[in-house]
Amino acid sequence: MRLWLQRWGLQIILLLLLLLAPALLSDFRLNQLGKFLTYAILAVGLDLIWGYGGMLSLGQGLFFGLGAYGFAMYLKLNASGGKLPDFMFWSGLTELPWFWAPFANPIFAIVAALLIPTLLAALLGYLIFRSRVQGVYFSIITQALTLFTSIWFVGQQAYTGGTNGITDLGQAKLFGQALQSDGVKLAFYFASVVLLAGVYFFARRLADSRFGRILLALRDNENRVRFLGYNPVLIKTLIFALSATLAALAGMLFVPQVGIISPSSMGVVPSIEMVIWVAVGGRGTLIGAILGALLVGYTRSWLSE
Repeated sequence: MRLWLQRWGLQIILLLLLLLAPALLSDFRLNQLGKFLTYAILAVGLDLIWGYGGMLSLGQGLFFGLGAYGFAMYLKLNASGGKLPDFMFWSGLTELPWFWAPFANPIFAIVAALLIPTLLAALLGYLIFRSRVQGVYFSIITQALTLFTSIWFVGQQAYTGGTNGITDLGQAKLFGQALQSDGVKLAFYFASVVLLAGVYFFARRLADSRFGRILLALRDNENRVRFLGYNPVLIKTLIFALSATLAALAGMLFVPQVGIISPSSMGVVPSIEMVIWVAVGGRGTLIGAILGALLVGYTRSWLSE
């Protein structure tokens, strides 16, 4: 019992505090906490690939942004009430682009928002790891891809909203209620808490498994793992794709709580800040990644206030 409390005591206390937060915080502070919890989900995924796998990705903002844009497309179409989104009309479009149309379906939007970043990370990871690129070169490639994509999104004003991104989502309806209603906001907060808890316990189980031990071995000596008969390319691709999925999930939860997504949230600077969350909390700890995301988020907010 004592060992169990030592192992899980902090996590249970944190979970209870998060579940009690709606009764203790104002609406503004609760919404702020919900946003930081989405950051924590991303931080757990980043800790898996960096803290355990030794792969410092400077491109997690890309996967976060793609997941956010995917769900924001559904919300924007819903808020537009069947009309052409405002930024498309201002850009001179007269009809909805073909690739936007399927996002009117919430199921498609959710699946696409998770699947596209996952497949992109899997393809990118396979090509990089197959070439045995690692260390700082891996970091530079992920950073360059993020920079390129964010610049491209800015240039596609008619399709992505350009610099402003996708905004004015308050008129969207979920569960028959407006996105900005108290009930929906509370539902997304609790969804963030529950999903963060699920992601953490899954990551903890993964880290304690044989797969987690192989990740640590890859971090310390990849050649030795290869000589033992394991396939480092497959293992590193899988964990990189998983981290992208978690980043996309965080982006999906971020959009309805903040009400906007723009290229500034998926660029190089946000990606570097994500690394800081894990570094401050302590890489290779998982719970430290969560605490680091919350600490950095609140510190930044406190300094700006």
